[in-house]
Amino acid sequence: MKLSTILLSTVLITSFSLAAENMPVKKEGIKYIKMLGGALKSQLKAKMKEDKTGLTALAFCTSSANDITKAVNKKLPPYAKVRRTSLKVRNDKNNEPDALDKKVMEKFEAEIKAKTLTPKSIMVVKEGDVTRVYKPLVAKAVCLKCHGTNLSPKIAEAIKSSYPDDKATGFKEGDLRGVIVAEIKKH
Repeated sequence: MKLSTILLSTVLITSFSLAAENMPVKKEGIKYIKMLGGALKSQLKAKMKEDKTGLTALAFCTSSANDITKAVNKKLPPYAKVRRTSLKVRNDKNNEPDALDKKVMEKFEAEIKAKTLTPKSIMVVKEGDVTRVYKPLVAKAVCLKCHGTNLSPKIAEAIKSSYPDDKATGFKEGDLRGVIVAEIKKH
């Protein structure tokens, strides 16, 4: 009985120590995620307001989303980067997930299914000398114009033209659309 109490205490102390150790990195990662998410979201909102069909927003994403990601990364310290990815990517040249990304997104999907995902759900994963901070992106009604199941013919044609290998449709409101990931190397 005493041995199990000691082991449990050791595990809890280790968990709290790791959580405390990751706290500054988590905050830094969230800051970078907000930089990228904010830049993309504000422009995307403006494009959606400008053209309710979604075509202008789609054109913006096609022509500018990766440039905005690069611009945000230029503002970050050399030991950090931020990016977007999904289990169902639209742009496989720039946004393909790796094995760790896939595991994290599968966990977020399980949380959505279990109804335990909250707007503050952030996952921190340390791998070697790199810590990744993940923020889930959950599909909202407005996202479905370009990522849903019932696309307008013009949107469907524009997607097919720009992204012949597109996999980023078929989402419903509340589905996991993807993640924004901040990667911070130990410095």
